[in-house]
Amino acid sequence: MGRVALVTGGTRGIGKAISVALKSAGHKVAANYAGNDKAAADFTAETGIPAYRWDVGDFHACQTGITAVAKDLGPIEILVNNAGITRDVMLHKMTPEQWDDVVRTDLTSLFNMCRHVIESMRERNFGRIINIGSINGQRGQLGQSNYCAAKSGLLGFTKALALESAKKGITVNALAPGYIDTDMVAAVPENVLNSIVAQIPLGRLGTAEEIAHCAVFLADDKTSFMTGATLTCNGAHYIAS
Repeated sequence: MGRVALVTGGTRGIGKAISVALKSAGHKVAANYAGNDKAAADFTAETGIPAYRWDVGDFHACQTGITAVAKDLGPIEILVNNAGITRDVMLHKMTPEQWDDVVRTDLTSLFNMCRHVIESMRERNFGRIINIGSINGQRGQLGQSNYCAAKSGLLGFTKALALESAKKGITVNALAPGYIDTDMVAAVPENVLNSIVAQIPLGRLGTAEEIAHCAVFLADDKTSFMTGATLTCNGAHYIAS
């Protein structure tokens, strides 16, 4: 059964793969993006998926954007909170702006987005919320105290909202990728990237499509008994108990 899905940060990298996979699964998909108009236009031309520009860190912009998507496609039934940024630096050199930018985009956005879809989902007694976390939100990482704090907070947010929403037929789960072959990872210096890959038991980076398959699974109508969980996909790089 096709449903209306919205993917934040959905025109590039993991978000693009999730948008395409959800469309392939029969859903009507909208992709949000922050500011790269050319990439968004290329994405829509390639996939046929409409792209909507707004800042997920802005509460009122999220309300306006979600209203536009719902007007065009219908009430949002699947929300994938994928948008995220990094501002990597050791804490003793980190600026307040570097902290605030990451927490705003990677964590506050969850409240902004979920707050504007949750009432409709509760009224309809159905919803799928999928929050894209990170291996580094589970285990920590040098130079990423801002990012790790946001992604760790994402896991707590997921659990709390899952408990609040369970009786209304809404599942809320997190998906924690490991190191994936995207532009963000490609920006890591080659020697550092090689040392990371050497620590992954599978001996390679993951692909965006592998993460997308996990997101489609969590979005399925048949996963109604799975909520408040964190699904890891990291090549056994970090095994959470």
